[in-house]
Amino acid sequence: MSTTATVSQDATTGSRAGKVDMKLEVITIPVSDVDRAMEFYRRLGWRLDADFSNGRERAVQFTPPGSQCSIHFGMNAEPGSARGLFLVVSDIQAARDDLTRRGVEVSEVFHYAAGPAPFGGQVSGIAPDHLSYGSYATFSDPDGNGWLLQEITTRFPGRVAGDTTYASVGDLAQALRRAEAAHGQHEARTGQRDQNWPDWYAEYMVREQSGEELPR
Repeated sequence: MSTTATVSQDATTGSRAGKVDMKLEVITIPVSDVDRAMEFYRRLGWRLDADFSNGRERAVQFTPPGSQCSIHFGMNAEPGSARGLFLVVSDIQAARDDLTRRGVEVSEVFHYAAGPAPFGGQVSGIAPDHLSYGSYATFSDPDGNGWLLQEITTRFPGRVAGDTTYASVGDLAQALRRAEAAHGQHEARTGQRDQNWPDWYAEYMVREQSGEELPR
């Protein structure tokens, strides 16, 4: 008992605790046929980062567009056993349409009756008012590994810290479109053209990413 307590205390109160970043870089996707899996993820438009072989083993890495986390193919687990792998998108309908054009079978967009958490039963269609974290769609790779698209436009408070960054040109473009639409409503309320619209856009986009109350 005392040994366990000592280990727990050391792990949480040591001088280096909380000072080392831990960034999720790679997850392993179990597949049965590497070449078939490569063809599928290439078709999604994912970037092939590595394909190494020593004659006995093979290492393959792909990265989704705009993602800082990649996937490796693994042969030591049950193919298709990876489920609930989240792919965050800023426009779920556009993401679904893109996958469909690439020949991928994707579910219809859906949401949950009780909000962004999976409670209250599944409901067809995009979440009311495009509630951030609220809209989903699913698809699987040839082995049955399950992917879940989730639309996130505004992060929960505290979820994003530091500099405002966008993972891709597409994400930045979508953020600018949302700022433009909100700014149009702002000008309609004030009844005059806002000469300082760049400042308004910037404040809107920073607050949206950090989960703060949006300007009006």
